Amino acid sequence: MTRISPTLASLASYPFVRLDEAKRTAAARGIELIDFGQGDPREETEPFIREALAAAIRPAMGYPRAAGLPELREAIAEWAGTRFGATLDPAHEVIPTLGSKEAIFHLAQVVDTSGDRDLVLVMEPGYPVPERGALFAGARVQALPLREEHGFLPDLDAVTEETWRQTALVWTNYPNNPTGATAPLAFYERLAELARAHDFVLASDEAYSELYFGEPPVSALQLADRRNVVVLNTLSKRSSMTGYRSGFVAGDAELIVALRAYRPNVGTAPQEFVQRASIAAWQDEAHVERMRARYAAKRDLFLAALARAGLRNAGGDATFFLWVATPAGEPAEEFAARLLEDGLVVAPGSYFGPAGEGYVRFALVPTLEECGRAAELLVTRFQA
Repeated sequence: MTRISPTLASLASYPFVRLDEAKRTAAARGIELIDFGQGDPREETEPFIREALAAAIRPAMGYPRAAGLPELREAIAEWAGTRFGATLDPAHEVIPTLGSKEAIFHLAQVVDTSGDRDLVLVMEPGYPVPERGALFAGARVQALPLREEHGFLPDLDAVTEETWRQTALVWTNYPNNPTGATAPLAFYERLAELARAHDFVLASDEAYSELYFGEPPVSALQLADRRNVVVLNTLSKRSSMTGYRSGFVAGDAELIVALRAYRPNVGTAPQEFVQRASIAAWQDEAHVERMRARYAAKRDLFLAALARAGLRNAGGDATFFLWVATPAGEPAEEFAARLLEDGLVVAPGSYFGPAGEGYVRFALVPTLEECGRAAELLVTRFQA
């Protein structure tokens, strides 16, 4: 028998594989589905971005460099300066990535998780990739629960000194997937102080920083002292470029040097034509404003329908997710299964960890017309 990685063998199915199986079963029974399950944007990538990519394709193109194009690093640094007032050295504090997912997974391979400092702290409910990357790196993982009564921020005071001493890497994600919550700058300041005091890395996943409907979210890039801190962002949600796979890591120069040394080994540099398209995307804000307006229209429609249906949006005012409390404490998977009978595909909160029980996540990626039909289905079911 072929021997495979015990870490891979021990992992449960990626949650959305299970969701796909449920969708196939429902579709085979003739149920017409409106899919709010996965956060894969279906908005068109703007024409000027597609044109920039096409214009960059040459008859022969060599391997892309792991450090990325200088022009792309400069565009990212300029964007961070305009958006967050952050001063980044594009030569030493920025590295382009193949989206943010691979960089999230690989960071635990770069950070030292050996010996008695082998712990990675992740948020729960949360994106599963930080945990899985840590497990493949041989680290231990501990979840920091996100509770509604704490604004879906982890209770840092509940973490013991012994835990901090054993910690190599801490992951945060704001605006948060799945809850839509945002974090204040004081939260990052406190955690960065802890990172320096205990010599762990603070990694801030900010993939949804540009999808917001209240005050613009802050970034860990705004910290006055970014030692031990890196920020990850991506064009997937901001510019509806999921298929392009283009993002970045920025922050502590020593960590960026380590990533530059690591990344050629795994061959994850974005193709040059994607990098050229990314430059165009980072340099334009008008298309992002249009994107926010489209999601805002869907969100307003759905919030009104939830209110009419007697369902409660428990989450924050950012991302394209709605974090909806299940009625009367109904288990998340049971509630999701009920909605599936009406053709509405949602992700059970328990897919994001035990702390997500009692909620479901709607990803507002269907069209506005589909959102309208789904909203009426919700109202019909729960007002009946």
